Amino acid sequence: MSLFLLQSEIMITNFTRMRSFFLLGFPGLSPQYYGHVSALLFFIYQAIVVGNIFITAFIVIEKSLQKPTYMVFCHLALNDLTFGTVTLPKIIAKYWFGDGIITFYGCFVQMFFVHYLGSVTSFMLLVMALDRFIAVCIPLRYPVLITNSIISVLCGFAWFIPLPLMVAVVLHALTLPYCKSNVIGQCYCDHISITSQACGEDVKIVTVTTLCVAMLCLLLPLAFILFSYIAIIVTIMKMSNVSGRKRTLSTCTPQIFITCLFYLPRCFVYVANTVGFSFNMDVRIILILLYSLLPAAVNPFIYCFKTRDIKQMLIKRLKKIKIGIEIKFSH
Repeated sequence: MSLFLLQSEIMITNFTRMRSFFLLGFPGLSPQYYGHVSALLFFIYQAIVVGNIFITAFIVIEKSLQKPTYMVFCHLALNDLTFGTVTLPKIIAKYWFGDGIITFYGCFVQMFFVHYLGSVTSFMLLVMALDRFIAVCIPLRYPVLITNSIISVLCGFAWFIPLPLMVAVVLHALTLPYCKSNVIGQCYCDHISITSQACGEDVKIVTVTTLCVAMLCLLLPLAFILFSYIAIIVTIMKMSNVSGRKRTLSTCTPQIFITCLFYLPRCFVYVANTVGFSFNMDVRIILILLYSLLPAAVNPFIYCFKTRDIKQMLIKRLKKIKIGIEIKFSH
């Protein structure tokens, strides 16, 4: 009995000894390139912050852009801004200041936001696809079915639905004992990286449960998104007017670009892993960073240059500013 208590005490000591995690980042990176990598990541973070704040402020200020389609853009921009702020500063600090340590619970908080915000994006893309589906396939019903109020409610659901699911995922992962290495083989804390350091019989249960939740939050919206855009393409192809086809397709181009940017890299990584194609750790980390952060940095440019109304209003504003400067200097 005393031996059992002693063993239990040692196990509890081992499990509670892990007070923090260390973010590995890019394991093959030479220290001489740390400054370059931190500068690049800082530049990406600045692009995410400036681009998404700009597009949100521009749509809020410009009354003519306060339409259902652009309201979804605002919600996506806020989501992208939050994701970049949650993930990038810590890895920048690692390479800039040598601070790669994150507290135990801090890592779980970061994991929650990483997966929660990714799920929110998936549901936002579903709302975006629904907006375009109704606009193209049943245009006469669009003013009734899609209003600012209805879009606000749908976006609210997109923020709320993943919340309890991701809270449950994090709390479930917290029940595991962590007695392996405290090194996270990633640039930020995610579920796979954290639970790979756990031990015990429940690890598999936690992993399978999380996989089911992930499939629900990613594949369910994706199924409707694919259905919507296939229906949209079929409807456009049935149009006899060529200019009408181009005009209608142009209203869906930003949404299609944004959706592809989010889903295609993820699908590539998952399919590659499924068929047994393995990446080395550095390549895998770079791919994960690309599909996680590239959309957040690139989306504002897609909004500005691939959306006719935003592009026209932006050009109009810039012309006014240019004329104002010219008048000022002429006096």
